Amino acid sequence: MSLHDDAVLVLKNYPAGEDGADAAQEELRRAYLDHLALHPDGMWKACGAGHLTASALVIDPERGKVLLTLHRKLRMWLQMGGHCEPGDATLAAAALREATEESGIAGLVLLPGGPVVLDRHPIPAPCHWHLDVQYAALAPSGAAERISDESLDLRWFAYDEVAEVADSSVVRLLERTRAALDGGRP
Repeated sequence: MSLHDDAVLVLKNYPAGEDGADAAQEELRRAYLDHLALHPDGMWKACGAGHLTASALVIDPERGKVLLTLHRKLRMWLQMGGHCEPGDATLAAAALREATEESGIAGLVLLPGGPVVLDRHPIPAPCHWHLDVQYAALAPSGAAERISDESLDLRWFAYDEVAEVADSSVVRLLERTRAALDGGRP
């Protein structure tokens, strides 16, 4: 199965709220699927119409803090994530690879159940859009983070501190992650 095929399957199975519980997530899910149907290269940075990306919010073992990166180019506190690469077999693998590379933490484990939220955001031309598929990952006990070349800083933030430093997309990802940790979706 190709990465493109995996993404289609992940999105078809993403419980976005077909029952009307989350119309915005359902709209994004359909937009992502439409994008992939129209763009065979929609997984890759070279796709001028935009492309899927994969990210993961890293949670500490005690489940009270998240690790955010001060993105070098954007100068914003964000979750770990980025572009899919040809060696990525699945979206989940891409998210885990990105989280591991950018956090420097070995042994991260994605929460079961697939992505926790979808987020589409504009980026400068020539790509125009990131269609981000966002996961959550638990750090192992004793994890030590290490700043990558893509970061200016890495820092653990208590859940209640995130809204003070990050934008609404990261806050939404945290809310969805907390709901997933509690065994459900918001």
